[in-house]
Amino acid sequence: MGDLKDPRLMYLKAFLFLVAGTVSVAALFVRSPTVETAFLLGVAVWSFCRLYYFMFYVIEKYVDSQYRFDGIPSFLLYLIRRRRS
Repeated sequence: MGDLKDPRLMYLKAFLFLVAGTVSVAALFVRSPTVETAFLLGVAVWSFCRLYYFMFYVIEKYVDSQYRFDGIPSFLLYLIRRRRS
């Protein structure tokens, strides 16, 4: 399968991520409708977003200009290779 190039499909993919995340959060909140659950879900979403930003932007711009983000598995391989050297 090649790279996604059609902007309409990219927007569709983003929308589907939004739907999947919203449904997941709603389902968890329905199971446990407390302020604590809402807070923890918010912290989890925020934290994972910041981690993703770190993996693809901070490393490339501020830590290692040779690194090019190609997904989470490539970041994990980058960490493993960096640790070995």
